[in-house]
Amino acid sequence: MSEELKKFEKTDRIVVKITYLVALFIFIGLIIWGVMSTINHWRYEYTNDAQVQEYINPILSRANGYVQEIKYKDHQQVQKGDTLVVLDRNEAMVQKQLAEAALSAAEAQLKVLQSNRNTANSSSSINQAQIDAAQAQLWQQQKEFERYKNLLENDAVTQQHFEDIQTKLKVAEANVESMKRTYKTSLSKTNDVSAQIEVAKATIAEKKAALNQIDLDLKYAVITAPTNGYMGKKNLQIGQLVQKGQTIGFIVDQNQGKWIVANFEETQIAEIHVGQEAEIKIDAYPNQRFHGTIESFSPATGSQFSLLPPDNATGNFVKITQRFPVRIQFKDDEKALVNLRAGMNAEVEIPKS
Repeated sequence: MSEELKKFEKTDRIVVKITYLVALFIFIGLIIWGVMSTINHWRYEYTNDAQVQEYINPILSRANGYVQEIKYKDHQQVQKGDTLVVLDRNEAMVQKQLAEAALSAAEAQLKVLQSNRNTANSSSSINQAQIDAAQAQLWQQQKEFERYKNLLENDAVTQQHFEDIQTKLKVAEANVESMKRTYKTSLSKTNDVSAQIEVAKATIAEKKAALNQIDLDLKYAVITAPTNGYMGKKNLQIGQLVQKGQTIGFIVDQNQGKWIVANFEETQIAEIHVGQEAEIKIDAYPNQRFHGTIESFSPATGSQFSLLPPDNATGNFVKITQRFPVRIQFKDDEKALVNLRAGMNAEVEIPKS
């Protein structure tokens, strides 16, 4: 039994020694980690509240219609100008034919009015000539009247003959007055037709604008990619009604690059500034390091841009450390960033100034 006890005691001593050694190594490791963390804390400002960002643009419909074709799939890469969705254009084509017919009718009406104005102008010219002739005849009758009046005073003509001449003078005067009124009437008709022509021209402009709007609707019935990028989830179905201004999908814009938005605590921003270098680690690629430059600071804390900003004046005040979004532009080339996606979590270290 003593030999067995000695074996157990020897084993226990070995286990205790191993335990001490493991604990010693763990303790030394913790000390080293603590020292390195303290050094890093002194040398760097660090945050793990950071994400990769890209511009995600909504694609809006600029026309009403039913979806006829869908040319893209979920997460498909597209180029600027690629057709994404085609709306049914049959109704718009019918409206275009009606608009073209209305425009033709308005243009024909304008030609009729212009012809009427030319006719009215001709009538006015004729009336003016008739006035001139009537005035000449009136002048002749006035001279005739004066001559016969003198003859009557000398008893050279009879009273009846003089009265005939006097009647002819009054007829000539009435004829001149009638011609003047006819001339004024023709001028009024010309002015009326000219006003109708202006209305017809405005109507033609309106019909042309309506036709141009229909042409735009036909053009907008083909919805294209506004930029190079990747499409998001497809939410449309063939036959679905799309309204003007409706969002039909989203595209992640490749042309404007990628960046990091790192949310630093307000106690950290005193040590960092625009233009400072930053080291970035993406959680999805822990063995790869990226580099960037601070591009800008948010003009306000993130909470101030929330839907309901906190109001400390309400009396329910609890002091909470605020965070400032800091935009960091990548310095790496596009090939190194090709696998990064918007929304990926990141960790950022910035040397203290």
